[in-house]
Amino acid sequence: MIDLHAHTDRSDGSTDAAELVRFAVSEGIEALGIADHDTLAGYDAALPAAAESGLELVCAVELSTRPSEPKEEGKRQPSVHLLGYWLLSPPSAEFRCWLESQQESRRRRNLELVAKLEQLGVPVSLDEAEVYGRNQVGRPHFARVLRDKGYVSSMQEAFDLYLADEAKASVERDEPTLEKGIQQITESGGIAALAHPVRLPQRGPELASLLERLIDDGLQGLEVFHSEHSPADMAEYGELARRFDLVPTGGSDFHGDNKPHIRLGTGIDSNISLSYSFLENMREMCAARQHRTSDTV
Repeated sequence: MIDLHAHTDRSDGSTDAAELVRFAVSEGIEALGIADHDTLAGYDAALPAAAESGLELVCAVELSTRPSEPKEEGKRQPSVHLLGYWLLSPPSAEFRCWLESQQESRRRRNLELVAKLEQLGVPVSLDEAEVYGRNQVGRPHFARVLRDKGYVSSMQEAFDLYLADEAKASVERDEPTLEKGIQQITESGGIAALAHPVRLPQRGPELASLLERLIDDGLQGLEVFHSEHSPADMAEYGELARRFDLVPTGGSDFHGDNKPHIRLGTGIDSNISLSYSFLENMREMCAARQHRTSDTV
């Protein structure tokens, strides 16, 4: 069994990187992809424990991006997540530097968010959020503080009232465009895959049209298997991957205690189960693409 989409406490997960490795081994997982948001810190921290335990660690990242098209009435487009996988070579130093610039934009957003929550009469300090997000503070960590201080009854209510894109305390973060994210991943030697497409507003022909456009921009993969995908979703996305010759990817999107209903390796109610051959197929498809590209140069 493998899981190619998991998060550590270096982004919005609750589990320490080395602890996640040990847990993966105990669950019988042969290969683990740590795909923290906008950082490779969790992957880097997990490497020594993975080497010691014999777990194969797959280098990955999940980028938060925005479509470049303007939304009606001047509203910004909803965030689109991209998965980057480095299956044949490590990411470049230039890509790592670019990721650090994304962390700086997140830090600026957090300071503005603190100020806005103060104005709304629900004061939350950055120090309080950092208790939960020691390495990278994001909106889920503010949601936990809002819940713990009694301002809301749940993390979902915190997002609905204060933190979601259209909520009262919403603060725009300077996120790269979807096209820029694809470019950064591919130029660094990785494959860019569209994450959990079930969350996108596009369905059916609209999703197919979006994929065609993004393939022209360098998209190479599609997350077919995910905890939030129904069997019908997985069948649809699998067919789209075959139709457009996209590398199928998959994983639980494990976040530890922050999303306790999702289990590492098996998702929600065991709705996913990927064998090691799935990862081998991904690598074979990437190698074939690389070979075809070199033949045309």
